[in-house]
Amino acid sequence: MSFAKEFREFALKGNVVDLAVGVIIGGAFGKIVTSFVEDIVMPLLGVLVGKIDLASLYLNLSGTQFKNLEEAKKAGVAVVRYGLFLNNIIHFILIAIPIFLMVKAMNSLRRKQEEAPAPAPVLPELSSEEKLLTEIRDLLKKG
Repeated sequence: MSFAKEFREFALKGNVVDLAVGVIIGGAFGKIVTSFVEDIVMPLLGVLVGKIDLASLYLNLSGTQFKNLEEAKKAGVAVVRYGLFLNNIIHFILIAIPIFLMVKAMNSLRRKQEEAPAPAPVLPELSSEEKLLTEIRDLLKKG
């Protein structure tokens, strides 16, 4: 089998196409969540904790005083940007919760399908001879 033909068969399998669709939707979902975190959640959280932009919180390791994170970055000093880390944790949680709920729902549906009883097999119609033999067998069992 040629490489091109084998690759075409691989690429057109349902799982690969499903994966591609998932990656595309995941990218779009990521942008929505990023916007939600940066444009809605973080400003509201900043107001709640005293009008602080969490992303601008940092620990200056140089000992020199700076007005803000931008000045420290321009000076090239070592800083621990824990506010950005907190932003990323919140971002992760807001992505992880909906994904967890989707996986949980899909697992629940899968379990329901597995638990559903299989339909009884359809038995073929007995011939008149088989019906008669069945009746005789049942009469003999009764005694």
